[in-house]
Amino acid sequence: MTTSLLSRQIEDYTERYTTPPSIVLAELNRQTNLKRGDAVMISGHIQGAFLQMIAHMVRPKQVLEIGTFTGYSAICLAQGLQDGGHLHTIEIDEELEDMAAEYITKAGLRDKITQHIGPAADIIATVPGPFDLVFIDADKQNYERYYDLVFPKLSIGGIIIADNVLYDGEVVLPIEQQSKNAQAIQGFNNKVKADKRVQHFLAPIRDGLMVVRKVSE
Repeated sequence: MTTSLLSRQIEDYTERYTTPPSIVLAELNRQTNLKRGDAVMISGHIQGAFLQMIAHMVRPKQVLEIGTFTGYSAICLAQGLQDGGHLHTIEIDEELEDMAAEYITKAGLRDKITQHIGPAADIIATVPGPFDLVFIDADKQNYERYYDLVFPKLSIGGIIIADNVLYDGEVVLPIEQQSKNAQAIQGFNNKVKADKRVQHFLAPIRDGLMVVRKVSE
């Protein structure tokens, strides 16, 4: 689930004043919406532009993405890779592999991105670090687990970005009124807030992005 908590007018204005997506990303967005009933999960223009900007600022050597979907965010993140840098992206749904691969190739990033299919918790252990940038956008019940798995492999100064941390606004409801996913996200947000090893900023972009910077082991 990825929604926007902003009004449609503000969303439209934001898009007008944000660099347009590339032809490949625009086509991928369109095809995802045409072919996928769960297309709301795609990062899309605004969030994709934000991820791309962060990647250009960090200039990562190694990126890990948990949750490929159709490849939009992977393409955005890979734009900021250093020369010789690489991005590993993990997706549990094997039916998404070919579509993501098609657009990764169209974007000219085939040699810079490795796709992994399977449970993220198992695959993370097999991907060598250190990571300079990690993007978490997968099953909400396991956000805390993914955070614990990637943190030892994150370089000092490295960034973790987690999507959907406002969960359609449910996080501000009393806990008994929250869905199980919203409760899991609330637990993740509390975990990050209590972690003295990091600095963090919750950006109210679309459904909320938690930006975490590792400052100590």
